Amino acid sequence: MTAFDDGASSHDDITREILTWERFGDSARDLAQMIVDDNWRPDLVVAVARGGLLPAGAVSYALGVKAMGTMNVEFYTDVNETLDEPLLLDPIMDTSDLPGKKILVVDDVADSGKTLAKVMDMLSEFEGVEVKSAVIYHKPRSIITPNYAWKRTDDWIVFPWSDKPPVTSS
Repeated sequence: MTAFDDGASSHDDITREILTWERFGDSARDLAQMIVDDNWRPDLVVAVARGGLLPAGAVSYALGVKAMGTMNVEFYTDVNETLDEPLLLDPIMDTSDLPGKKILVVDDVADSGKTLAKVMDMLSEFEGVEVKSAVIYHKPRSIITPNYAWKRTDDWIVFPWSDKPPVTSS
């Protein structure tokens, strides 16, 4: 399992959307602007790890929101390969202060939407919370429509933080 896409020929039949670091910066600012234009301000930004870590950090900076949390979820195991259902991984985020909060859940992509739906459902169970979601990319087949999405695509997305294999000892 590689869980990265370097554009190698083994997946030549896949159309790719390439996100550069510069376009990533633009996407985060644009998402923050969409949220501000909606007259909504989260109390807390929750990143869906791992893919949502960098987008959540960038969006939280752009919004000026310092409170952050992380939900660790595994779903993709390789290019177009997933587990049957998303799996929550340890450590589990402390949720004791969530009741009554406005929570923005941020991920890199709503592909099947299963990961985003799982996190949104979990957080929505807390008393008086208002949960909204933001993603860089929204795929039409997603079972959930994010509140905010930078771009809609059917293509496989190559993110700048996962386009190379993990570093190993030489």
